[in-house]
Amino acid sequence: MEWRLHVDPTRCIGSGICAGVAPGHFVLVDGLSRPLAERILAADAVLDAADSCPMEAVIVSEVDTLRRIAPEE
Repeated sequence: MEWRLHVDPTRCIGSGICAGVAPGHFVLVDGLSRPLAERILAADAVLDAADSCPMEAVIVSEVDTLRRIAPEE
């Protein structure tokens, strides 16, 4: 299953938690988080990163339906 990663730049405060939890998927650039790839294979670390973000800026959704997976609404 493929997922889509997005970091909302209007919500991100650059805490770096996502990059710490899932370093293979996120990087900090100019003080804000950015996904290394928009489309990825499903990975638990990405869900942990989304759930750990204090601003809920990390959004994980299904590629085909765009149904939001994390964080839960």
